[in-house]
Amino acid sequence: MTATTIHTRLHQLETMLLIRAYEEQLVALQRQGAPGTCTSVGQEACAVGVVDALEARDRILTNHRSAAHLLARGADPKRLMAEVLGRVDGYCGGHSGSLHISAREFGVLLTSTIVGAELSMAPGVALAQKLGQGQFDNGSGGITAVFFGDGAACEGIFHESLNLAVHWQLPLLFVCENNQWQAFVHRRETMADEAISAWARGHGIATQRVDGNDVEAVHAAASQAVAEIRATGQPQFLELVTYRLRGHFEPDDQAYVDPSELKHWQARDPIHTLRAWLLDSGHVDVATLEAMERRVRTRIAEAMQFAQASAWPEPETLTTYVYA
Repeated sequence: MTATTIHTRLHQLETMLLIRAYEEQLVALQRQGAPGTCTSVGQEACAVGVVDALEARDRILTNHRSAAHLLARGADPKRLMAEVLGRVDGYCGGHSGSLHISAREFGVLLTSTIVGAELSMAPGVALAQKLGQGQFDNGSGGITAVFFGDGAACEGIFHESLNLAVHWQLPLLFVCENNQWQAFVHRRETMADEAISAWARGHGIATQRVDGNDVEAVHAAASQAVAEIRATGQPQFLELVTYRLRGHFEPDDQAYVDPSELKHWQARDPIHTLRAWLLDSGHVDVATLEAMERRVRTRIAEAMQFAQASAWPEPETLTTYVYA
């Protein structure tokens, strides 16, 4: 095991811890009356493993569980928190809340609560990149990564987007975070085939189906897929088998979930798994990990202080992003 490997895993763990702490803070805010939010608790390895395989020239579109992707991409938790609290120092000036954030300065073009909406736009962004044109391309030959859940895979736009990506030979990475639950309905109640990646293969797209709770496996698969896209210009498909450990949204109490199923996946929590792996490797001690956890808690506390001190938007900005 190399020092580089340990360094990479430590970086990934710290990012996953930051995502978890940030989303737990969102839950606490919601209980105090802030707008509801959708968290990705339990899915952090998906975001970190894939985003770490991308480059600055690449573009990302994602969904209502976007905080993990934004933070993995390098978003400032201070500005994210300010956006959630509706303040002017947020990424969208306080207009988007937690579910519709766009941060083009680091390539996250869209987050959407409309199921499958990101799939409808991803081929257009990838086409602009392929042609080296348009506001979504910076002329550097990047690729587009689109994150969506198993619920979106049941939408017609899923197949339309796959078909376009193949037909137009687009530099597009489809990332399905298969977290088993489509709102309050289990995947097995709506899908005849357990593997969503099988549907992608039917469109002629190269696929990989991996353990979405293993950040090393996710990163390896994403790196391979990204390299193939850059080399061939052809789309790739990743199915990351994972699980959301909290409800569909806050305050969903998950009364519909089999307790034994939840217990099984809690034992496979990607953060706990990676932390145990690092300790078992003998290259990292408890003190190092405790210091990491303190840094994360400090960053979240500072984010809250920053957001609460930020000003409210002026009323006249209400329609700034509504009319051209």
